[in-house]
Amino acid sequence: MPSSSTSYAPGRGPAPAREAATLTRRRSLGYQANHLARLLAHNIRIELEPLGVVPGQLAQLLALYEEDGLTQSELCRRVQIDQSTMTHTLKRMERDGLVTRSQDPADRRQVIVSLADRAIEIEEEVVRATGRVNAVALGDLSDAEVDHLLTTFTKLIANLETAPTRDGASGRDA
Repeated sequence: MPSSSTSYAPGRGPAPAREAATLTRRRSLGYQANHLARLLAHNIRIELEPLGVVPGQLAQLLALYEEDGLTQSELCRRVQIDQSTMTHTLKRMERDGLVTRSQDPADRRQVIVSLADRAIEIEEEVVRATGRVNAVALGDLSDAEVDHLLTTFTKLIANLETAPTRDGASGRDA
């Protein structure tokens, strides 16, 4: 039987029995990440609600605040959301006055997504609101600890995006 130090990847056989038997919620990366994501989403929802923004729109807004006027396909790539989900989200964002969509004059098959005036007007408050949630979540962690945490998250994401899955695809396709 493989030791607990043997790396495990989904689709490459069962996890070593010792790891499965000792896995607790506290030691489960998936459980901890999911719990953290739910807590962050709840607190972000409370902060953004007065602005008329929901957590599911935040990634798109932040990407467009970084670079406005992206094609829908580029926006999907940057926030790692599939086209159908993005179309639904952008429809709601357009209805809420946060974005506009227009055909790309250079390639009429492409849709350009741009920030609407209302999104531009609330940008500073959106950033402050999410910053308040980040500050609460990070508590008294030092700058070095925060840098290490974010670097670790980036590595974990890269590991999962490149790992083969049971169906032969990569995690990026999830």
